[in-house]
Amino acid sequence: MAAEGATGNVGGVAAEGTPARFAARVPAPSAARTPPPFAARSVHTFSAVDSHTEGMPTRVITDGVGIIPGATMAERRLHFIEHLDHVRQLLVNEPRGHPAMSGAVLQPPTRPDADWGVVYIEVSGCLPMCGHGTIGVATVLVETGRVEVTEPVTTVRLDTPAGLVAARVAVRDGRAEHVTLHNVPSYAHELDAVVKVPGYGEVRYDLAYGGNFYAITPLAALGIPFSTAHLDEIITAGLAVMAAVDERDRPVHPDDPAISGCHHVQFTAPGTPGPDGSDSRNAMVIHPGWLDRSPCGTGTSARMAQLHARGGLPLHRPFVNESLIGTRFTGRLVGTGRVGGRAAVVPTVTGRAWITGTARYVLDPADPFPRGFVL
Repeated sequence: MAAEGATGNVGGVAAEGTPARFAARVPAPSAARTPPPFAARSVHTFSAVDSHTEGMPTRVITDGVGIIPGATMAERRLHFIEHLDHVRQLLVNEPRGHPAMSGAVLQPPTRPDADWGVVYIEVSGCLPMCGHGTIGVATVLVETGRVEVTEPVTTVRLDTPAGLVAARVAVRDGRAEHVTLHNVPSYAHELDAVVKVPGYGEVRYDLAYGGNFYAITPLAALGIPFSTAHLDEIITAGLAVMAAVDERDRPVHPDDPAISGCHHVQFTAPGTPGPDGSDSRNAMVIHPGWLDRSPCGTGTSARMAQLHARGGLPLHRPFVNESLIGTRFTGRLVGTGRVGGRAAVVPTVTGRAWITGTARYVLDPADPFPRGFVL
């Protein structure tokens, strides 16, 4: 695989095939130097900028994957799933990652109106869209000079598997202070659905799409307190609901059948009161068994679509969504539309991200865990 400082070719197109308009945005590498022995013998080398968005990590892979085959980002996502999943596992599983690791692989865009393409990766697989990941990617692109930066606002247009996503980055003195993403159209897929969940009885839920599908139900209805002291109970219940929802009626996106299945359960709770409080809190359980640390960007979009469908959230009203650890996203519905004949809304989500480090991840040929491991 790629040597240190190279663009690489992990099942993709060689580095010299990179379009000139894309390559010109990549900062020049530092002066050549003899790599240390561990890097010289590495069979896989990846460069990354690590960040977190309101507590949730995003490992942005800037080098080492090469151009993934596919005419669209949706096709590239499918190719990655079918042929390059070992790369995802290497980067997000232990020992390089952890059970809640998330990331994004930068790509040249497949459409002329985008600045960069993105394939989102996490322990559960490859997502069509990731809100916190988009906020992290936009922050990394601005603060590492991979897009032309203007103050006070830099707009970054990302080609994602779910469609074009614009991120407006508030910039001061070169620092990305916060990011507002203009998400894909979101909609309520089903309201007042009921499913029998082993161990919990009948559970009433709404199913909504905000870039991924979310089953939404109050946590109190399952008799579990909204508290970090009950994490195991929350995760166990979420996985049980997730499996029951898919068994009852697995959701499929009306415009893209490759987007299907319920991999997220959004347990809701009343917001924190007060002038600086929130409108709602959520504990987001994600397949195969972990909790989002952020308020979840696509989950916030789905929640707003659900509330709007129920008449509880008009256009342009701020909606503050709070995570299990107390961090917040502010969402707004800025328009309406249609998704496959269904009424839809256009959400924006605002949050903050911080760069936490840079790294080169390598794979020694003698490493017994070339795909990492999961406990």
